[in-house]
Amino acid sequence: MSNELSNHDLSGVLHVLKLQYGFDFTGYMQASVKRRILYFMGHEGVPGVFDLKHRLVNEAGFLNRMVQYITVNVTEMFRDPSFFKILKTQVLPKLAAYPIIKIWHAGCATGEEALSMAILLHEAGLLNRTRIYATDLNPANLERARAGIVPVSAMKHNTHNYIQSGGQADFCDYYTAKYDSVIFKKELRKHITFSQHNLVTDGSFNEFQLICCRNVFIYFKRELQAQVLRLFEESLSPHGYLALGTKESIHAAEISRQFDTVNLQHKIYRHNQS
Repeated sequence: MSNELSNHDLSGVLHVLKLQYGFDFTGYMQASVKRRILYFMGHEGVPGVFDLKHRLVNEAGFLNRMVQYITVNVTEMFRDPSFFKILKTQVLPKLAAYPIIKIWHAGCATGEEALSMAILLHEAGLLNRTRIYATDLNPANLERARAGIVPVSAMKHNTHNYIQSGGQADFCDYYTAKYDSVIFKKELRKHITFSQHNLVTDGSFNEFQLICCRNVFIYFKRELQAQVLRLFEESLSPHGYLALGTKESIHAAEISRQFDTVNLQHKIYRHNQS
C-alpha cells in the first residue's frame, strides 16, 4: 500500500463520501484527513485509492469503519477539570434561573463529556429540569454513548479528573462495574438524548442555554469554523453560553463581536444579543 495520498486522490475520495453518503469532510484540515485515511487504508489492507473508492461504494459497513477513523473520537470524563470548576461556579448559577435548561454537546464522541455534564448538574440540583442533547457524526460513537459504557481501564484517570473538578460524591456511586467496563447509571443517562448531527451540513434544531463543542474546531479549516460558529450563534438563547476547547477561539471570526468573554483560559463565551 502506498504511504502517499495526493491532493487529487484526496479530493476524489472526499467527493465519493459527499456524493454517495452526504458526509462532507472538505472543510476539515487537509493534513489531518489525509493522515487518518492513510491509517485506515493500512489497517484495512487497502492497496490504493481505486480500491478504497470501490469498497466505499460496494461494501456494506466499510463506510462506517472509515468514518470511525476520520472523525475525532478522543474524549474522557471531566476533561480539563478546571473547566468544569468554572462551569460550576460561573455558568450553572446563571442557568439555574431558567425553568428548563437545554444544553448541546456538539461532537460528543463516545459521550463521556455529556455524562460528566449530567453529573455536574446532578450535584448542582439542576439535572431534573435539564435536557442534554449530545450529537456526533459517527453512528458507532453514538451507539456506545447511548449504552453509557466506559472501559474500566480509563476509570482511574476519570476518577482523578472528577476529584480535581471538585466532585462532591464518591465517583463509583455513579456507575456499576461489569467485566472490563463500567456502565453509568440510567438515572443520569435518561436526561441525555444522543443523536446524529453533521455540523457541516445540518442546521439548528433547538434553542440552548449552553453549547459545548470542545476540541473539534482544531480539525476544521477557518471557513468551516466560521460556518459552525454561525450555527451555534443561531442556536443560543439570548445570553446563552458557548464553550470551546482550550486551543480554540472565536476571536478570528466576524461573529465574535456578538459574544463576551466569560473565561479566556477555558474559552467560555456568553452571547450578548437579546
